Amino acid sequence: MDMPEALAIRAVDRPGRLSDQLVAALRGRIESGELAAGARLPTEQALGARFGVSRAVVREAIARLQADGYVETRQGAGAFVAARPGLASFRIGTEGKLGAGELAQIFELRAAVEVAAARLAAERRTRGDLAAIRAALERMARALAEGAADGAAADDAFHRAIATATHNAYMQRFVEFLGHHFSESRRPSWTDAGRGAGRPQAAQREHERLYAAIARGDAGAAARAAEEHLRSSAARLGVGPAGRRTSRGGGER
Repeated sequence: MDMPEALAIRAVDRPGRLSDQLVAALRGRIESGELAAGARLPTEQALGARFGVSRAVVREAIARLQADGYVETRQGAGAFVAARPGLASFRIGTEGKLGAGELAQIFELRAAVEVAAARLAAERRTRGDLAAIRAALERMARALAEGAADGAAADDAFHRAIATATHNAYMQRFVEFLGHHFSESRRPSWTDAGRGAGRPQAAQREHERLYAAIARGDAGAAARAAEEHLRSSAARLGVGPAGRRTSRGGGER
């Protein structure tokens, strides 16, 4: 097929991942309406020739756009712009890499969701829910006591258990989704340097306050404890109130 006028641009620049650049170029034309909903994308060969990349790069870019809800593929027919581009999925950053500004915004998003989750958990928690939250808390306590142990996985489990206690499946899945993007950033807190700075110890005190509020069914106190924990977590990661990194670093707890 002929190359659409909208794609008559120079080849992508070489620095950086070629597939990232191709994704950005195609997504920009879809979002601007230059490639309308339902329009068929050029073939892999045509896109490769136009942007100066291999067909493997094109396939990777199309797969990413499909995962992000911008295009859909039809067997034997090719790739087409989705009816509602970008609205079928939710994505954070590029392969989990977040800039300081993005990170600050994600903490705001986490606060909006996790503070509400803490409030609901305090109102709806069962004995089983409390046992699961407490078990994760005790796993972190043991990691602190043992010194060499990594409590990052237990931290993930703690927040997932609170989300489960809301008995709202969508909130649970969203908290799990957000937590996935922060798992690796938690690990530096459990290094010798992190322990020496008292980061996991401070986080554990915040966790204890959050658990106690949920356990006694105090929704207001649970919400405040969750908000304080997230604010302190952002500060420990070095994310300032205006989305700028401060001079401090280390893992998010």
